[in-house]
Amino acid sequence: MTWLESIAFVLGIANVTLVVRRSLWNYPVALVMVSLYGVLFWQERLYSDAALQLFFFVINLYGWLVWRRSVARAGEVMVETLSPSARASWLGGIALASLLWGGGMVYATDAAMPFWDAANAVASVAAQILLARRRLENWLLWIAVDLSSIALYAVKGLMLTAILYVIFLGLSVWGYREWRRLAWGRA
Repeated sequence: MTWLESIAFVLGIANVTLVVRRSLWNYPVALVMVSLYGVLFWQERLYSDAALQLFFFVINLYGWLVWRRSVARAGEVMVETLSPSARASWLGGIALASLLWGGGMVYATDAAMPFWDAANAVASVAAQILLARRRLENWLLWIAVDLSSIALYAVKGLMLTAILYVIFLGLSVWGYREWRRLAWGRA
C-alpha cells in the first residue's frame, strides 16, 4: 500500500457515493481519482487499467456536461433504461472487444494479466458510458466489474484497491437499487 493508492482509495469511495446520490460533484472528484489510479496501474503493469484511466478522465468530462444538461432541463439527473436489444448489443460488444483488446495486450506488451485486465477495462468503459448517459444498466456492469476486480487486485497484491472494490460492490448494489426505483417511477 502506497500513499498514492491510499488517496485514490478515499477519492474512489467519495466518487461512487456522489454518483449514487446523482450529485454533479462526483465529476471533479473522479477526475483526480482516475489520474492517481492511472499512475498506480502503470507502475503495476496493468496497462489496460492504466489506459482505462485516461478514458475515464475524458468520459468524466463528457458525463459532467450531460448531467449538467439533465439538471438544467429537469431540475435533477434523470435515469433511463436500455431496450432489451440494446442490452444484448452492449454485452456482445463487450465480449468481442475484451477478446480483441486482451489479444492485443498479449501481442504488444508484457501485461501481467492481459485478458482478465482487458475484460475489466472493456466492461468498465461500457459501464462508464452508460453512467454518463444516465442508464440504469451501468450499475449491473459495475457490479460485474467490481466482483472481477476484487479478485484481480488481490492476486496482484493491491489489497487496498481490492478492498476499495469490495466497497464499490456495495455502493454499486445501492446505486442499482436507488436508480431502479427512480427509473421505474417509485420515487
